Amino acid sequence: MNKEHWLINSNRSKVKRFTINKQNKDKFFEYMFVDTGKIVGVLGKEPPVMQKREELKIEKAREEWKKLISQGWRVTPEVWL
Repeated sequence: MNKEHWLINSNRSKVKRFTINKQNKDKFFEYMFVDTGKIVGVLGKEPPVMQKREELKIEKAREEWKKLISQGWRVTPEVWL
């Protein structure tokens, strides 16, 4: 199971998806993908347009998550399945 965690910004125009990189070949560090997407149309009707992907060490991804929460981003479920 590929568990994803989503954040949405306060004006509901952008999302971030955090997923563990299960294909990681580094034996010492775990990495996460952090995808950034733009909401198009009505939220929940269409999936966001994913624009950017970063690969961060787990600790750096946690810092990014905390920073976004402090800036007003909120946890959201994936509503556009």
